[in-house]
Amino acid sequence: MRRIETTQAVGHVLCHDLTRIVPGEWKGAQFRKGHVVTPEDIPMLLSMGKDHLFVWEMDEDHLHENDAALRLGALCQNEHMRAGDIREGKLELSATRDGLFTVDTERLAAINTLEEIMIATRHTNTAVRAGDKLCGTRVIPLVVAKSRIEEAEAIGAGKPLLTLTPFLPMTAGIVTTGNEVFHGRIQDRFTPVVEAKLSAYGIQTVAHAVTDDAVEHIRAAIDDMRAKRVGLILCTGGMSVDPDDCTPAAIRQSGARIVTYGAPVLPGAMLLLGYFDDGVPILGLPGCVMYAKATVFDLILPRVAAGVPMDKRDIVRLGCGGLCLSCDACTFPNCGFGKES
Repeated sequence: MRRIETTQAVGHVLCHDLTRIVPGEWKGAQFRKGHVVTPEDIPMLLSMGKDHLFVWEMDEDHLHENDAALRLGALCQNEHMRAGDIREGKLELSATRDGLFTVDTERLAAINTLEEIMIATRHTNTAVRAGDKLCGTRVIPLVVAKSRIEEAEAIGAGKPLLTLTPFLPMTAGIVTTGNEVFHGRIQDRFTPVVEAKLSAYGIQTVAHAVTDDAVEHIRAAIDDMRAKRVGLILCTGGMSVDPDDCTPAAIRQSGARIVTYGAPVLPGAMLLLGYFDDGVPILGLPGCVMYAKATVFDLILPRVAAGVPMDKRDIVRLGCGGLCLSCDACTFPNCGFGKES
């Protein structure tokens, strides 16, 4: 840093906060460390008794923290994202649409390995709403070598680190299975829960069928949903390994390609996920979805709602963080359940 006359300080970066005092009214930092002096600032600075200032000497090989944050933000920003104002060298991005938020975690880690740079995001593969904060970027020092930012940009390779995939307009059909419901012995408490969870993502339930536990009847109900051309089929009930639970067999016979029967998630280990040739997903939902606050269904539903297909690896990755702690006061999704590392 060096000492210069205030009248010559335009374009220079302040090295420390400058306090202004208005007797009986106010005392605080009129100018913050890192502020770039403008022509309009000069009269105020002089009125504060600052005939000289201590400033950073900038050169073409270095960037001010604000400029660096902008370039880091550009590495992250993608469609459906908005950059906020820079505050104290920090830039934040927020969502402009409801959708599925994903992060290229490997490239993010590579960039954060670089000294003097940081990008912090919310968890990948999570649902966000318009206005939600997505990430924050900044450099650690007030001034950073331009070459360091160029290293980060090389890792970015021209492809944003973040993606926000809007939720799709979608219809669903629910097949409720079980002799006890079909014969009216108990009330169907499963379907209203599923309908409510779908509705939260704008998915409209347009068809509902109730069948007994016969494989051929469950399959016929699935075929009927296919004929109705719904965008998502969900089967509830009969998902355990008990001999008389036949829903998985019916889904297999429906012609769907099974991605997985079973997930490393509690609650929700008996999940079944499959896809038909036209991309329509079919889910076999375990009984826990009916009564547990958060289950495997809540973890995969954002991806289903955004039309993002999942494979076996996606399900396997849910294992780290896939244990719900059944807290007395549930704060899902603002907790560790289902958050991938």
